[in-house]
Amino acid sequence: MPLRPEFPEEGELVVGTVTSIRNFGAFVTLDEYANREAFIHLSEVATGWVKYIRDHIREGQKIVARVLRLDPAKAQIDLSLKRINDHQRREKIQSWKNEQKAVRLLNLVAQALKVEPEATHAEFAETLIERYGSLFNAFEVAAADPKRFQKEGGKAAWVTAFLKVAHENIVPPHVAIRGTIELTDSSPMGVENVRAALLAAEAVDAEAVSVAYVGAPRYRIMVAGTQYKQAEETMKHATEAAIAAIKGAGGQGSFERA
Repeated sequence: MPLRPEFPEEGELVVGTVTSIRNFGAFVTLDEYANREAFIHLSEVATGWVKYIRDHIREGQKIVARVLRLDPAKAQIDLSLKRINDHQRREKIQSWKNEQKAVRLLNLVAQALKVEPEATHAEFAETLIERYGSLFNAFEVAAADPKRFQKEGGKAAWVTAFLKVAHENIVPPHVAIRGTIELTDSSPMGVENVRAALLAAEAVDAEAVSVAYVGAPRYRIMVAGTQYKQAEETMKHATEAAIAAIKGAGGQGSFERA
């Protein structure tokens, strides 16, 4: 069973390869849909008047297009090149590359399980796509948050194989958030109390939290992680720990998010 439906949906962005150019338009095979043939009419090649179609596309070119019309009964797919912008084009190409990589990694999982790649589709791959939005997203979650993936996947043999392949081949996405924490203490032990407060912040997660001197009484605090929400939670706990420590010693503290 394929991981994709037989046909794209109207409005969907697709990746294709230009196979033939005529004066009235171009024929394209869809890379993501078993090389199904689609057509781009001359009027949908570019905005404005197109005098020479080969000024805009050429045979063998990889393109991103939008599906305009679809008639599955006739296996007819009409595309547009002009109805997408550069940002959409870049995002689609990156997504397509990610999914190509995900399919290669799925083959590695199949090898580890000693089954054919197609056998993984119905067993777990299609479920992962429904759960995480794409196969590549599933590999990213497995690499960045294996405990979550293990909990959601259960104890099936494929989960262990999937986690191993993800760990060895995927670099988890990285996020970093910053802010400035201000700590003051005018007592004779003020310097030591501020240092203790900063250590309390770092102690929340020694691997994720780091503090740097800006200029007394201000210090830059940074939290690194693989998930934005998790990093925000760590920042909250770290700054609260520092402020509680300095106030407990008789000083004052405040935090400003960058």
